[in-house]
This record gives sequence, structure tokens and C-alpha cells, in this order.
Amino acid sequence: MRQSQLFARTSKNAPHDADSINAKYLTQARFVDQEMAGVYTWLPLGLRTLRKVEQIVREEMDALGAQEIFMPSLQPKEYWETTNRWEGVDVLFKLESQTGKEYALGCTHEEVVTPLAQKLVESYKELPFATYQINTKFRDELRAKSGVLRGREFRMKDMYSFHATQESLTAFYEKTLEAYVKAYARCGLKVKVVQASGGIFTQNISHEFQALTDAGEDMLIACENCEFGQNSEVATYKAGDTCPKCNGSLAQMKGVEVGNIFDLGTKYTDAFKFDFTNENGEKQRVLMGCYGIGTSRLVGAIVETHHDEKGIVWPVSVAPFHVHLVSLRSKDEAVQSRINSVAKEMYDGLQAEGVEVLWDDREGVSPGEKFADADLIGLPLRLVVSEKTLKEDSIEWKPRNESEARLVEIEDVVEEVQEMMK
Repeated sequence: MRQSQLFARTSKNAPHDADSINAKYLTQARFVDQEMAGVYTWLPLGLRTLRKVEQIVREEMDALGAQEIFMPSLQPKEYWETTNRWEGVDVLFKLESQTGKEYALGCTHEEVVTPLAQKLVESYKELPFATYQINTKFRDELRAKSGVLRGREFRMKDMYSFHATQESLTAFYEKTLEAYVKAYARCGLKVKVVQASGGIFTQNISHEFQALTDAGEDMLIACENCEFGQNSEVATYKAGDTCPKCNGSLAQMKGVEVGNIFDLGTKYTDAFKFDFTNENGEKQRVLMGCYGIGTSRLVGAIVETHHDEKGIVWPVSVAPFHVHLVSLRSKDEAVQSRINSVAKEMYDGLQAEGVEVLWDDREGVSPGEKFADADLIGLPLRLVVSEKTLKEDSIEWKPRNESEARLVEIEDVVEEVQEMMK
């Protein structure tokens, strides 16, 4: 992608109402544009990152054997009445059509997936199975805040599993917990696995996945060495205690919830009277689990934990592009012609090897502005082609997470970039 053709330009100034790092940098770098409180347009750079996050999540769910579907956001009121949640969920958007019929705008999909599965399952032979989607959700938050961390419209992966036995459900639950930790690690996040209450979903066991950041809304009692943690609201330990998992020290920390998993038991299958026929020919109630990851929130959490005073510092796995190629101007036309030629050759050569490149080919923009934009956007590697570097038949190489730059010979750049991405 040539930066001269990029749909959205960066802004020199942060939005005046930015109340978090992700709100500041994602908006200033034009990854997103705020339409109203809690509602964002995802611009080209932001959408590329969001899609990479969602693809990582998709791959980990597929590895569990779950199958992807896509469910409607517009949901019938009667399903929510069946589960006694039409009046019980205060963040539920409710709509009335011109026919007078009422609908829910989906904040979650238990009310859709349970009767869907009920149509398809009769015997124990069809169990267990899991299905998931990556979809847009809507929640009537009283106070949308913290950029994309808490919105009224947001992206989410929600998965639902159906089982004949508690042993089957527990085994899948534990596999999913491990898959979540792996997915977050692939996105560049270390998380605390926090036992929590089920909230509006269930009173059974549940776990939250908390990314540590000062922007977090949740207070945790968590281990300084391993992933163990507890939400302070339900904590059985206190700061200073010994970690029950690794014998490390527990401390109070702030986190932002980037996912949760629930053992639903028969909460929703009871409501819909969802039974299967077991091996003895007897009717038995289906057991369920549900597993959510806020994918747009995850993008915000990555920014909160990967930034400096100049801008975002993206992990390679989720950066919108791998390389920011910056070509500078020269007053000498012959030199300028060579700069353009080398930059174009580098751009084409890297892309031919599968490297995603954003080429800052803009004219009339000072070197200082280009470097500031590169730092703000935060791609993992900046390569600079200039009159100065070409005197050494080299390109300036500067990883975003390092303070020093070095020269790399032009003929070696592609190979070194490939090595960096391994």
C-alpha cells in the first residue's frame, strides 16, 4: 500500500475527549474514527489489524474442532422471554418494528444458538459439538468509554459447546482455556486467568482473561510470576499471599477483561427444554458452555500494553503492515531518481516474499513528519531510503521497539526482514 493513496491521514493532535491510550492513538493514527460515543468506524489500518486478531482467534477455535457459523443480530423477543432475560438484562437494546413486533439487538447469542442446536440434536450420537461466530454485538452501555475497550457496538467471537456429560463439558472447557491463553500470546498479550462469577450468564464456574494495564476497570489479586489471578470482588486471597499455583507472590493489579468462559450447565437448555436421548433410550438434558472474546476490545488492549510516548508499538502478528518503507526527498534529481528506483525495487521485492509493506511515498512531507507518522502508526520495522543511506548502498533499519537505527546493505534487506518475521 502506498501511503499517498491511503484513505485516512494521521492527525497531529489527539482527540480532546480521549480518555485512554487506545482512544488517543487509534484515533490519531486513523485506525478508527468515532461516530458517536461507543461507536467507531474501522478505517483501513484498523480493519487490517482487527482482521488479523480475528483470524488468530478463528484458527485457535478451529483447532478445538469448533465450526464457524454466523447468527443474526436481530433476535425475537420470545426467545428472551423464554430465558427470563427480556427484563433482566439492562444492556439489551430493544427495538419495535412498524408492525408492533419487538426484537432484541443481540448483545449475546444464547437465545439464538440454543434453539438452533435443539433443532439439530436428538441423540447422544450428535454430542458433543461446538460452534462459534465472529459477529457485531450491541450493548446499551450507560457510559461508553476507554476507546474501543467499552463500546455500544463492538466485535466479538462467541462460541457455544453442547455436551451429554459433565466430564465432556469440563474437558472441553479446560481445552478452551488453554486455547485462549495461546490466542492472546499470539496477539502479543500476557493475560491473567481469573476465576470470576458468572454474572448474567450463569452461577456456575467461569473464568475471565485479564490483560494487565492501568486502563483496566477491574482490580485483580494476581501472581507476579504466573497467569493465576482472581477478581478482587470474589478473591479468596489478598495481596502479599503466596500464589497457590507457583508459590510466587500475589499483588493487586488492574486489568481489562479481553475474554471469558462459562460453564452454563443447563441454564439455557432448561429454559428451552432441550433434551437428547441417551444410550439407554432415556431423555436427558443437554449441558452447555459458552466462550467469548471481545475482538475489537482486544485491539484496544494490545495498544494499551504496546505503546510509548510517540505512538503504538504493534506486535508483528497483528500489525496492519509488517514494514513501513519511508523514502525521503533529495534536491538532486539524479539522486531522487535512484531513491525512487531503490524504494520501488524494495517495495516490490518485499511484497513478492509475502511481506506486507506500507510505503510512505508522499511528496511535500518533511522527513520529521514522516518519522513522526511512522512512530505513531507503529509498524514493527521502519526502512528508510535516502540520499544519505544510498551513499553507503544501504537502507536504514530501525525496529519500532528499539531506539537505535543501523544501516543494512540493500541486497541483504529482504533476507533480514524474512528472518525477523520468523
